[in-house]
Amino acid sequence: MGLSREISVTTAEAAFNAVPETFYTHNDQRGETLHRSARESIRREVTALRVPAGARVLEVGTGSGYSGAVLAALAGPDGRVTSVDISEHLTGWANLLHRRRGATTVTCHTGDGAGGFPSQAPYDRVVAWCTFERLPQAWVEQVAPRGRIVACLPIAAQPSATLITTVTVEAGRPLVEEVTFGGYAQSTPAAVEDALTVPGRWVDWSTRGPAPSWISIGWRARDDRLRTGARTLLDRLLSPGHTETYGGESLDWPSWNVYSAVAGGPQRTVVSLHARARGIGRSGTGSAAVIFVDGTIIADRPGSPSLGVLKRWLDDWERAGRPGASRYVGDLRPYEGTGRPGWDLRARLRPAGR
Repeated sequence: MGLSREISVTTAEAAFNAVPETFYTHNDQRGETLHRSARESIRREVTALRVPAGARVLEVGTGSGYSGAVLAALAGPDGRVTSVDISEHLTGWANLLHRRRGATTVTCHTGDGAGGFPSQAPYDRVVAWCTFERLPQAWVEQVAPRGRIVACLPIAAQPSATLITTVTVEAGRPLVEEVTFGGYAQSTPAAVEDALTVPGRWVDWSTRGPAPSWISIGWRARDDRLRTGARTLLDRLLSPGHTETYGGESLDWPSWNVYSAVAGGPQRTVVSLHARARGIGRSGTGSAAVIFVDGTIIADRPGSPSLGVLKRWLDDWERAGRPGASRYVGDLRPYEGTGRPGWDLRARLRPAGR
């Protein structure tokens, strides 16, 4: 499949219509690309990015190459898309497929996207299809004045506690414009076959095997070096002493996920048992209780202190009206630790009606 010229469009919808998705995601020679973002997520983020004609765009996470092709169509023949991915396999195939379509304004490079790609900076737009531990300083430094970043950012040091965040950069300072529910797989320092079964970051204890289990506790700093607290609680949840079904309506999981991350504090706990859907709840020394997507609640015992706290959290969430993304306000705070420099995202719930 080839094109004699670059595609140039003026709207995100036109860009999606102009780029043949299955050519990238289910290519006849390559096969299906497993490490790729969902179509609806790409549409949401590309729309929020507002790519103008002639823009220079940095894409972090190449995937199948489809999203890069859409960005190139929006940027047009005078624009440039630079895509970075940790997987040489992904960048190699994406480069090949782009060239077969005649898309010469997008190039893919193998490397750690947290550092951006300085040689092609400055960028008017940055978009990421994976989750780093915070907004990297390098992205902000490589964005042109009044540039725009759309990225998935953690609001707590636990897997999947994230918000899709639209950031504008003014005088070198990143400012949150909007947040919405959503998430992507965590970034990894090297290419992996499966980044979803056991997250690479913020897991405090796990079991391995065909159906692994893991736990993430917000109070890990108080656990000992042998992870006794996390290890003991995971064992108890694998053989719970109490099970019940939530009495409310079907859970709005994105709403509950973010609400619990904002309101739960360090006692918030995330688990995955036997590679099944994740549960979110509360734990402390000696007790734990979590609720799963299907409404199943498990706890270490019927009178578990954590079970009582979890139910209070759920009641508070219901009274708050199961807040949607528009109820949250994001704030970026400079990271002052010894890890990768950047900004941490924190969120707070806006009172109803405001």
